[in-house]
Amino acid sequence: MIQVENLYFRIGEFILNDVSLVVRQGEYFVLLGPTGSGKTLLLEALCGLRKLESGRLFINGQNVTDLEPRRRMIGYVPQDYALFPHRLVEGNIRFGLEAEKLPKSEIDRRVEEIAEQLRIRHLLNRRIEGLSGGERQQVALGRALVIQPKVLLLDEPVSALDESTRESVCGELKRIQEELGITTIHVCHQLQEAFMVADRAGILKEGSFQQIGTMEELTRKPRNRFVAEFMRCGNLQFQHGNLQQPFHIT
Repeated sequence: MIQVENLYFRIGEFILNDVSLVVRQGEYFVLLGPTGSGKTLLLEALCGLRKLESGRLFINGQNVTDLEPRRRMIGYVPQDYALFPHRLVEGNIRFGLEAEKLPKSEIDRRVEEIAEQLRIRHLLNRRIEGLSGGERQQVALGRALVIQPKVLLLDEPVSALDESTRESVCGELKRIQEELGITTIHVCHQLQEAFMVADRAGILKEGSFQQIGTMEELTRKPRNRFVAEFMRCGNLQFQHGNLQQPFHIT
């Protein structure tokens, strides 16, 4: 569904360097890595908010590298949700459909449909300022999904939530993703969060992938010391030629 080929992008001293990635149809893929590793920049490049210096991006077989963001059929939920405080919940969800100038009856139908899917019909006439963090996250998700995108991009969607709310919202994200069958990329830096939702994950360091695999593969077969330390793998031995170099991770 998503194919990234040799993506290169520079901002200041930071470089996304020769990044390649394939995310399968209907897969829930998590981007992991420490702060400053390039996770959000990669997401912004995928949805067209950053112009690539080189590389290509395909979605469902279509080359979208040079398409403007709204033509890529990507639903994007930024870290701060970017909701419109002057609009009610329903107005926020309707926004993308109104921008496409769809008939009012079609907009009404889709808003009702996604509100039912996300279990937020009771919020439609509420103001944004009165919502909890979890409710705001669901509204932002509704606004992204109502346009019926082929791909959903989530930038640290639960980072602003407390621990108990984070767990329940991750469960909801996984439920919605499986019900809709939508290909999803989710940025986070919490391992517990990744284990709750990921089919596969990729670990970034300084703008380059260190390893891609299932969470079990990343934990049991880390490719290098950085991955092992990030995944908190404990006592490990790595084979370098004929020399084994044991080390301990605290």
